[in-house]
Formats: sequence, structure tokens, C-alpha cells
Amino acid sequence: MNAQALVITDNAANKVRQLRESEGNQELMLRVYVTGGGCSGFSYGFNFADSVNEDDAKFENGDVTMLVDSLSYQYLVGSVVDYIEGLEGSRFIVQNPNATTTCGCGSSFSI
Repeated sequence: MNAQALVITDNAANKVRQLRESEGNQELMLRVYVTGGGCSGFSYGFNFADSVNEDDAKFENGDVTMLVDSLSYQYLVGSVVDYIEGLEGSRFIVQNPNATTTCGCGSSFSI
């Protein structure tokens, strides 16, 4: 596997499959992005896309595609996108080896 790649875990891919089913749209792809803000400087965002932009990188787990735009990619290189269910609720998370600090909520980081 390419060391620069991002990984979408089986848990995350399975959740995307469930959400596609509930939306009735098998074309939906998970988009992961980075925005400014949050208590540590940057925040992760997740949404669904039904089309690929010109600058998107694509990462796959079976029939599930994850998209990352070129600006966000530089902050996410080598990350693992997972889906967890726990006491804090259910959510997609990013395990980012580039983050030097993170906050307690797990959705904010700095480089």
C-alpha cells in the first residue's frame, strides 16, 4: 500500500453502506475534509458527495469510495478514517499521524 494513502476502515465503509441504503442512493461517497477552526486550529469534516471533483483523491474499501480534496489531503496524508460507537456517541473519526496536538473532542487538531 502507498505510504501516502489514506485508509477507510471496514467499520467506516460498513457505516457508509448503511447510510447509502437509508438514503436510497448507492452512488454516495464519503467526503473527508479539513477546515480552519476548532480548539486546536483545524477541524475534520465529513459529508456525502455524489460526484467527484477534479482535485479529489479517491480511496476505496470494497464498493465504498472516500474522497479528499487536494487542500485537505496535505493535512490528512497517512490518516485512517474509522467509525466508532461509544459513550460519546457514534461518529466518524480520523487517526492522523500528522497531528501534533488534538483536543478532547477528537475532531480538532494542529500540525
